[in-house]
Amino acid sequence: MDVTITHLINNLSGQNIIFDHFFILITKYGVPLMVLAVVFQWWGRRPREKLRQTTIIAGLTFLIGLLIAQVMLLFIHRIRPYDGGISHLIVEKTVDWSFPSDHAIASLSIAFAFYLNGFRSHALALLSAAALVCFSRIFVGMHYVSDILGGAGVALVTAFLVSKHYPRGSKLDRWLVSWF
Repeated sequence: MDVTITHLINNLSGQNIIFDHFFILITKYGVPLMVLAVVFQWWGRRPREKLRQTTIIAGLTFLIGLLIAQVMLLFIHRIRPYDGGISHLIVEKTVDWSFPSDHAIASLSIAFAFYLNGFRSHALALLSAAALVCFSRIFVGMHYVSDILGGAGVALVTAFLVSKHYPRGSKLDRWLVSWF
């Protein structure tokens, strides 16, 4: 089923040059734009302290999730679907393993952090952007669907743990939140 769905989504690429260019842009710039959106939340309106804590939590979730992925890549050596003849690639090749998807972890960790910390409208916008990023990774031929699901799992667990254990109200938190 994983191969079939991956193949179906990837077969949409190469059919329409506008879609191809759109999803190539999303796959290249989606995560950096999401990070930029989070950075701009630092100067958001009320509730300022909680919003700043959430931006810190999102950043920590992002970094810890990607660190976990790097550790996983030491043990899980799944080839890319284009190397396995499952997909055709419309972007440049990469040298690392396929599972889990760093793009899924990065984008979804941000969205999940905002959701778990009570910023539902922010989370909905971020989740929409993350869904585009995740879909784009399959569309361009870089990942299997299960790579995305694995990344989503890492992002969700990491966001939950960071949100639960972030030291709200601590001296470090007050110092971080008071920047700028």
